[in-house]
Amino acid sequence: MNTQVHPTAIIDPDCQLGENVIIGPYTIIEGNTRIGSGTRIDAFAQIKNFTSLGQNNHIYSYACIGEAPQDIKYKDEETWLEIGDNNKVREYSTLNRGTPDGNKVTRIGSNCFLMAYTHVAHDCVLEDGVIMANGATLAGHIHLGQRSVVGGLCAVHQYVRIGEFAFIGGKSGVAQDIPPYMLVAGERAKVYGPNLIGMRRAGFDRKEISAVKKAFHLIWGSGVSRSDALDTIRKEFGQYNAIEKLVSFIETSKRGIVSRDNDKEKDVRE
Repeated sequence: MNTQVHPTAIIDPDCQLGENVIIGPYTIIEGNTRIGSGTRIDAFAQIKNFTSLGQNNHIYSYACIGEAPQDIKYKDEETWLEIGDNNKVREYSTLNRGTPDGNKVTRIGSNCFLMAYTHVAHDCVLEDGVIMANGATLAGHIHLGQRSVVGGLCAVHQYVRIGEFAFIGGKSGVAQDIPPYMLVAGERAKVYGPNLIGMRRAGFDRKEISAVKKAFHLIWGSGVSRSDALDTIRKEFGQYNAIEKLVSFIETSKRGIVSRDNDKEKDVRE
């Protein structure tokens, strides 16, 4: 199949189109853009300048990809939005470029699913396999680890880090870092335990999952100091890669990590 461009689409001559690309009606693609092979861009979508898309992406109708950052310090500098392969960006989503104060790039990995009305602000980094449900919103400079999930209508504060395989329940407000493998929820997000279902689906070993569960109780439920808990976890379970990632993430947190909601404490699912 050759590249197909609808006659009503407007494409700048400086756009680099790959092979087998499909461009729908009334789509606008500006200059200084790269559209990878096998990508489909549906009707009325916009691809703004300084945007790079990899292969086999699907941009749905009315999405706006690569618009200038919503940062009052931004003065039309050249910054980029870079998107990997096999991503789905649904209707009315907005993905902004980076800023000079960041890394000059907003970066989205591969195999991500951004549902309708999601927003990814300037200088964010989304690793592979991230899912953002409808209406989820990221402020600037946020880092989402691989296969993390942001529930519908969530709002995440700027500079927050979200670890791999973390799960944020819908309508949550996130102002602090969420360590890897944790499940959080709430108007001001609190941690309720490890994301056991997500880890099982990802094929984690049962012993490693058990180690993460025990680490959760040591960090948030034992009453010992954070540093003592981390030392104990490393000594007892340091042979597991997931534990090393969990401990290192907490040790390097600058915003602090989410706390446990002791008033609504729930047992971790077996």
